[in-house]
Order: sequence, then C-alpha cells, then structure tokens
Amino acid sequence: MNADPKSTSTPATGAPATGGRPFTRSIRQWNLRQLCWGSASLLVALGSLIAGPTPSRSQDIPTAPSFVDDFTSFDRARWYVSDGWTNGSHQNCTWSKKLVQPSDGVLTLGFEKRKLKDRDFACAEIQTKNRFGYGTYEARLKTDTGSGLNAAFFSYIGPSDKQPWDEIDFEVLTKDTSKVQVNAYIAGKGKNEKLVDVPGGTENAFNDYAFVWQKDSLRWYVNGQLVNTITDPAKLPSHAQKIFFSFWGSDTMKGWMGAFADPGRKLSLQIERVAFTALGEPCQFPESLACSVK
Repeated sequence: MNADPKSTSTPATGAPATGGRPFTRSIRQWNLRQLCWGSASLLVALGSLIAGPTPSRSQDIPTAPSFVDDFTSFDRARWYVSDGWTNGSHQNCTWSKKLVQPSDGVLTLGFEKRKLKDRDFACAEIQTKNRFGYGTYEARLKTDTGSGLNAAFFSYIGPSDKQPWDEIDFEVLTKDTSKVQVNAYIAGKGKNEKLVDVPGGTENAFNDYAFVWQKDSLRWYVNGQLVNTITDPAKLPSHAQKIFFSFWGSDTMKGWMGAFADPGRKLSLQIERVAFTALGEPCQFPESLACSVK
C-alpha cells in the first residue's frame, strides 16, 4: 500500500500534533523539535536548550549521535511514548502509555482488550525524540502471534516535521510469524515491500533485525543474513528520521494483516535492545552488525 489517507487524530492537550497512514506511522512530533530543524539562526538560539542533530563523520545529512539502549531502564530523554490517540480509522486500538513496560532488561509493548477513548482495545508505541541519518539501525525483538496485528520496528519522518515522508520498515504481520515484511517509502512512495523468512519464527525466540542505510544503498538483515537490497537512487531515503516501535491492530486491513479476532489475552512485542551506529563510527557491542558489515 502506498497511499496516505491524510487521516488525523486529536491528541490530548500538550501532545504533539500528528497525521496518520495505514501502516500506522505514529507521526506525533514535538513542536519544539520542529523548531530545531528550522533556520540556522533559530538553531543557534535554541542550542543551549535543545540538543539537536549534528553532522557526523561520513554523513551527508545530519544525525543524532550513535547509541545503544538495552532497556535496563527507560530513558524518557530519548523516547517519546504515544498516549491517548489513534493514527486513524484503520487502527482498532488507542495508544496507551500504560502498555509500555520495562522489566529485567526488556521493554514490552502491549496489546489488550481495554476500552480507551472510542476504541475497544489499547496498544503501544514509542519513538525517539532525535533524528538519525546514515548508519546501521538494529533491534532485537520477539513478537506474539495473532491475525490482524502488526509488530513494527521502523524509521520515519514526514509532513508533521515539515519534511517529505521517508521511511524504512521491518513489520511482522503476526498472522504469519514465519516472515517479516521489509519496505521503504521515499517522498510518500512505497512499492518496495518484500516478505522475507525468519527461521524459527518471530515468536519463539528473540531475533536480530537490522538495516544499513547509506547514500548509495539500503540493506536489510535478519539474524545477520542479508535479505534485501535497494540501490536505485530514486528508491533511497534522503532525510534524517526518528526510530519507532509499535504494536497495533486493525479491523479493516484484512487483505494485508489478516482478519482481526479478539486474542482473548494480553499480547506483546518485546524489545531486548536497539542501537544506532552512525556511518563511519566503530561498532558499539560485540554482536552488532556494524562490527562485520560496512
């Protein structure tokens, strides 16, 4: 799917404004962050208050610094938690901060039957406050199972940040946990999706998902194995993006996600680690794809 329905939702007072699209891009953005990406003079004026993206070695676009988060605690300076809204009519659940739960070095995003606003289910999403450019993006995840649900690790930027819609995806459609869908959107245009195998399934153990984004290529990896490559310049993102994790459901997107059925229990997307290593910088932990792939 590559159409943006231009759906909007109204957050609680003080929450960042957003627009939505079928692939649940939670586009809630901090207005103050938007200012940081304004003119150079404004950036200087706010520099003492806000740590905006800075150029990094081997970067042609700005990026925030490299980081590793193993969720031994939840860093609210890094992460914004979606709460109290939906991304549009396609989404059958309302984002709830109560379903973002760190415990024993794992961050859990939940999905459960709980009336919240005008939806019968509640779900979870987080996004970084900073934006990142070329480099290696990695996450170690374990999903649940269930038709009509989407467990996602992706990067995104778009109109609510006064930027073109660029995006790089890993999406587990948990109706079939033997596969993960990879995709990229450039200026709102997709049609780069590919379903790739996840040996052993996404629900039975933690798996490593990574993409390496460079100026001349975009490569996706599952458990260290290359599964997809794009080199066509017209299909490569060119704008710094935020990192997202989300777990949500839909009653309407049956052709893509499968028919939704009440799972009868609380479901989860578990995140053991996420990392970004800027292009040209050394790898940050022994298991990192950045240690072996350039």
